[in-house]
Amino acid sequence: MPQIELSAVDKVSLIEQKDFSALYFKPLKPLVIRDLTKSWPAAKKWTPEFFKTQHGNKQVKVYDDSFVTAGKNYMSQLKTIPLSEFINTVLSTSKNLRMFLYNIKSEIPELVDDIIFPTLIDGVSRNFVFMFFGCKDSVTQMHFDIDMSHVFHTAMHGKKTVYLFPYEQEKNLHRYPFTCRSYVDVVQPDFEQFPGLKRLKGYQVTLEPLETLYIPSGYWHHIVYDEPGYSISLRCVNHTWHGKLLGYYNLLIMSPIDRLMNIISPQGWFNWKQRQALRE
Repeated sequence: MPQIELSAVDKVSLIEQKDFSALYFKPLKPLVIRDLTKSWPAAKKWTPEFFKTQHGNKQVKVYDDSFVTAGKNYMSQLKTIPLSEFINTVLSTSKNLRMFLYNIKSEIPELVDDIIFPTLIDGVSRNFVFMFFGCKDSVTQMHFDIDMSHVFHTAMHGKKTVYLFPYEQEKNLHRYPFTCRSYVDVVQPDFEQFPGLKRLKGYQVTLEPLETLYIPSGYWHHIVYDEPGYSISLRCVNHTWHGKLLGYYNLLIMSPIDRLMNIISPQGWFNWKQRQALRE
């Protein structure tokens, strides 16, 4: 029976800037850095109880599978609830309920002071500092980041398993056109429905609490919450003109077309994208 070809992600304690640039940033290769964030004030401060007591009244948007399903909730939240209620749900239930792209710079700006921004590459944004929360067994389906940024993703609480694939593997992942999304399941792959998976090559890593995963620009990633938890992503804009232009195209042209067509003909548009994705 075929298997997806998955390699381990390199793990280091810390790494010098020149080595990171030569071995990982320039060749677009993922890396886990174990101790990059252990000196952050957030490492000890950001407990579930801290978020519940200090910021529990904040209203947050939560999402389920309907986010990627044709219809009225496509690319939209399921509901809005207090952060304390959502954290209690995260810690006590096992369901595919998540919160993502929560920008603490705009929502809880004082939390940014608890972060020491990495200096491994220039241009790490201080304006887009995103948090992600998920229940045990929650799944972030296969996608790449629409703006084509480089990402430093740190598991602040709970561990998760991440599957990573280079941008060029989009055909083998059966990418849906006009989206940055694939509907394959690399944990339990269906090689009959998605034959491209037989040719797929990528990485798999389990990210422990306070470990940081460098996700290169354009990398596809599928995330499974092995434990209830939350994480933070720091972003760096793509340094190449090609990457910048692709990010602008995705944000300003591709995504608006997808959203508009979902409004006009949600199921018909979804079915067309599916047919295109399954073409060999």
